[in-house]
Amino acid sequence: RYTPLQALVLGVDEQESPHHDALRDADDLDATPVVVADLHSALPAVVAGARHAAALAGRPAPRVAYVMTDGGALPAAFSRTVATLRETGWIDTCLTVGQAFGGDLEAVTVHTGLLAARHVTGADLVVVAQGPGNLGTGTRWGFSGVAAGEALNAVAALRGRPVASLRVSGADARDRHLGVSHHSLTAYGRVALAPSDVPVPVPTADVERLTGWGADLTRRVAEQATTLAAPTGRHHLVDVPAGPDLLDALHAVPVRLSTMGRGLDADPAAFVAAAVAGVHAESLRPV
Repeated sequence: RYTPLQALVLGVDEQESPHHDALRDADDLDATPVVVADLHSALPAVVAGARHAAALAGRPAPRVAYVMTDGGALPAAFSRTVATLRETGWIDTCLTVGQAFGGDLEAVTVHTGLLAARHVTGADLVVVAQGPGNLGTGTRWGFSGVAAGEALNAVAALRGRPVASLRVSGADARDRHLGVSHHSLTAYGRVALAPSDVPVPVPTADVERLTGWGADLTRRVAEQATTLAAPTGRHHLVDVPAGPDLLDALHAVPVRLSTMGRGLDADPAAFVAAAVAGVHAESLRPV
């Protein structure tokens, strides 16, 4: 953990921090909804879904905190997405945790990052995902997204509302990532021990006809997601309608949507799956 290049930062939870008193005995997220995603590219789509749902409900946009974990790039400054979402007010705060650094606030663990998001920044919706980049070895357990399951456990331990965003693709040539990625199935099916909500996109006919989607993908995603719920799994599946209005919301995102080199037009399911997690999380926000 220590190298000659180590950056010295002040943790939001340290004794020297002005926020130490607020966090010293903090132990509860007050049922705040927390969306956990595997890839950094899900962040703007999750926020887009939440903002869209809030607008439809006639509510102000949620105050969003992004907790950046250390599975990808460590400096928050590497993310143009975070910079733009901060500048445009789509996210209120970026908190870097673990070995990641450079956020508005730094925290030692995911747990204290979550608590700071709630009790220091006043967020009413939190998104947890690694920084830009991803590490995978083509094996069941050798990928950085395993941490997504552990993050759901942290949310549940702190009495938040855990929401698991599915990593989905209709354009990935690798069978293990087609439909629901094996990363989601492993992280949520094997690592996440606390029951969580798993939003599943239910596309309208217009959306299903998009390039890179199709009825076969819809069926595949639904079948794969069922393995995460009873009787074989522990989570709760939540069907979330996905229509052209949600696509319009994604087109309005102030950053370029891209995952594994593919944009919204090439792989709409990837971003819609993340967006419906935001839609569902917004529905969990206290009125």
